[in-house]
Amino acid sequence: MWFIYALIATLSWGCADLFYKKGTDENDRYSHLKIAVWVGLVMGVCAFALLPLAESGTSVLNLINLVNYAPVSLAYILSMVIGYAGMRYLEVSIISPVQNASGAFSSLVMILYFVAVGRIGAIADEFTVLDLVGTSVIAVGIILLAIVEKRKKIILTDEKKYHLGALALIFPLLYCLIDTIGTAADGIVLDEKTGLGLGEFDIIILYGLTFFLAGIFSWLFLLIKEKHAYNPFKEGTKGIAAAFEEFGQLFYVFAMAKQPVLVAPMVASYCIVSVILSRLFLKEKLTREQYLCITMVILGIVALGVAEGLAEG
Repeated sequence: MWFIYALIATLSWGCADLFYKKGTDENDRYSHLKIAVWVGLVMGVCAFALLPLAESGTSVLNLINLVNYAPVSLAYILSMVIGYAGMRYLEVSIISPVQNASGAFSSLVMILYFVAVGRIGAIADEFTVLDLVGTSVIAVGIILLAIVEKRKKIILTDEKKYHLGALALIFPLLYCLIDTIGTAADGIVLDEKTGLGLGEFDIIILYGLTFFLAGIFSWLFLLIKEKHAYNPFKEGTKGIAAAFEEFGQLFYVFAMAKQPVLVAPMVASYCIVSVILSRLFLKEKLTREQYLCITMVILGIVALGVAEGLAEG
């Protein structure tokens, strides 16, 4: 089932990217914080609704759990807010592929960690050849797409919305770096053999509560800076993006708990969904090189699906 969960997360987050971009006001320097308010609101509501399902009961709210998981959730929140900021300066088809190269890098980090702690004795004991081939193809496809987009971005210097030039790439690159750390840490924390002993609902609740607090602080910051209370319900597009974000998060957590090394690069391929949707609804165009990269990632996903089917059979 991990493959189905990962696929749902991939599609959901691809849709979230589209609505993040549509809900971003390029002339509003606080647009990214307003998105954070919406995401915090949605995740907070879901976290409180899921409290009865917490595996560790009400103790999921205790200080030890919050302290243990806080670095992971804060890394995610920081990377996401940076990504929201980048939406003001870059197109979805540029941001998403560069950001999601983190899936490839985090898999490497997790493999090194699991080998070091003895979670994996030999890679062949845990993964089939098809698993490794599929993961590698996805990783290479994402990285190549990031390279293609970076080259294209540097060439396009005459458009007003790209006034930061290549410097704007700092946003997705920072996202990639921080998200690599967060995704690897998530895989380690959620792993059934070496994790913190928290259940999937525990993690969803803790992450939601942390983002809820981040949303409150963002709202208070906006209140101070703009001298009036921000009403998120006037910007429904941001709410749709937040809903897709949380829906994907629910399935992502359950997938990561089963196969963190394989899920990370697969879910990172949601950038492919983002690129395709941006072409369909934001009228951006695909190059031949982009089509090739997208095809590679799709083939990698198919390989992981076949491997999962053979394993369950």
